Amino acid sequence: MALIKKKRLAEKRRSSRVRYKIRQSGGRPRLSVFRSLRHIYAQIIDDTNGVTLASASTLSPELKDLLATGNTVAAEKVGELIAKKAKDRDIEMVTFDRGSKLYHGRIKALADSARANGLKF
Repeated sequence: MALIKKKRLAEKRRSSRVRYKIRQSGGRPRLSVFRSLRHIYAQIIDDTNGVTLASASTLSPELKDLLATGNTVAAEKVGELIAKKAKDRDIEMVTFDRGSKLYHGRIKALADSARANGLKF
């Protein structure tokens, strides 16, 4: 039980630290990433207007049939797709919001792929 409490506390600290940095970044849209056991989701959100500008996931029609979900290859493809959709909407600079997740594995693969395809954060 104590291990679970420590884990939740660490997640909460990470989440609040990430949110603080996002608030300090100014009026840039944020690239929010959510990872579940089977899928990965990415959204570019404009917080000033409360609008989602672009989104991509392993469930997107463009990617759904092409790859197996839940691995770094799928995360890279989602990163490519979100960068492409951002470019279509003339978005170059975003703030990366990983939530309470650690920056490694699928989260890192998505971020690196988005950077390689022209998104700056």
